[in-house]
Amino acid sequence: MQSPEVIRERLARIQEEVGPSVTIVAATKYVALADMAALVEAGITVVGENRAQDLEAKHAEYGDAFRWHFIGQLQSNKVKIVNRICELVHSLDSDSAARRLEVPALVQLNLASEESKGGVDPEEIPAYLGYDVRGLSTMPPAASTPEQSRAWFARLRELAAEHGLRELSMGTTQDYAVAAEEGATHIRVGSILFRD
Repeated sequence: MQSPEVIRERLARIQEEVGPSVTIVAATKYVALADMAALVEAGITVVGENRAQDLEAKHAEYGDAFRWHFIGQLQSNKVKIVNRICELVHSLDSDSAARRLEVPALVQLNLASEESKGGVDPEEIPAYLGYDVRGLSTMPPAASTPEQSRAWFARLRELAAEHGLRELSMGTTQDYAVAAEEGATHIRVGSILFRD
């Protein structure tokens, strides 16, 4: 884990790169509970957690120090935890979770129809529009260069526009700059902030 000073510098550099309208969500899946204090000190305001039990433990310790987002696969039996803590879910992909969810969400799309990834097909978007859905999210297929993700990000932007949705969560440490160029409103970065 980097020092708070290094994390603060990296955060500022990324924000400058993507512009002030993009929310940087610090992905904390691999950040230990004790290391969350460094994020507070570094000035990180929005964190994204992948697992409900980790979300609950970290929130119990750090509460209002952050705005909490849920970015992992959302199981309907974990929605109660997410409702209590989070301001936004980036990974809605089941009707059973949607029915229980009380916070705004982004519908996660599996644009490449990858078996190993969560998300719904684009044709299913209308089924979610009766819920508090603010936008869409996606994780493109693994790529050797950020440029290879551009077409997936552009497609997500087009789908959002077709359905009158404004928020787009796309782009991670590998490809956040391209995602921002294609209209991301949220990027999820972890290792670029915290690791050597």
